[in-house]
Amino acid sequence: MEKKITETKGTIELKLINANPNNPRTIKKNQLEKLKKSISEFPEMLELRPLVVDEDMVVLGGNMRLKALKELNFTQVPYIQVLGLTDEQKQQFVIKDNVNYGDWDWGVLQNSWNVDGLGDWGLDVPEWVIDGDTEPEIDLDELDQALNKYIDGKIKQITCYFDTKEYDVMIKKLEYIKDKEKLENHTKVLQYLTELYGEVNKLNN
Repeated sequence: MEKKITETKGTIELKLINANPNNPRTIKKNQLEKLKKSISEFPEMLELRPLVVDEDMVVLGGNMRLKALKELNFTQVPYIQVLGLTDEQKQQFVIKDNVNYGDWDWGVLQNSWNVDGLGDWGLDVPEWVIDGDTEPEIDLDELDQALNKYIDGKIKQITCYFDTKEYDVMIKKLEYIKDKEKLENHTKVLQYLTELYGEVNKLNN
C-alpha cells in the first residue's frame, strides 16, 4: 500500500528544528548577511515561505534561512512538517527546492524595478544592469577563439560525477594508490590504472 503524504502547518520554536546534515547547498558570508538583512526587513516573507521539515524535524527546504534565523536570534518560526515521504522523495525535494528554472529578464528589471535595491534582496545583479546599459552582445568570434584554443591546447579535462558517499570512497582509493605507488597526483593515478589495465588486457588476449 502506498504511503500517504500529509502535512502540518503552524509556528514552532526554532530550537526544535534541525539543520539537514546532508544539505548540498552552501552560502558565502556576504550572501548570508544579505539574507539576514532581507529577513530583518521583511519577516512576513517567512509566513509565505515557511521552513519545510520531515517527521524528525530535519529541514528539507530552508537550510540557509534556518542558519540566518539562528544568527538573528529568532525564537518562533513558521513551518510545514511533511510526513510520509520516502528517503528518495526527501532527497528529490532538497534538490528540486534549490533548482533555479528559467533566467532573469534584466530588461524588465531595469524598467520596472528599483535595480539598486535588488542586490540588498540577495540577487546578484550584473554591473551593466546597475549602470543602465543594454545587455552586452556575445562575441561569437571570441568564443570560437577560446574553444579552438582549448581544442588545440595540450591540457584537456575529464569530468566525473559521484554522489557524496561515492566521492569520499573514490578519493580514499585514489589516495591509497597514489601513496602506495609513489605517484605525484590523482591524474598520475588514473594514467597508471589505465596503463595497468592495458597490460592486463594484453596478457588475457
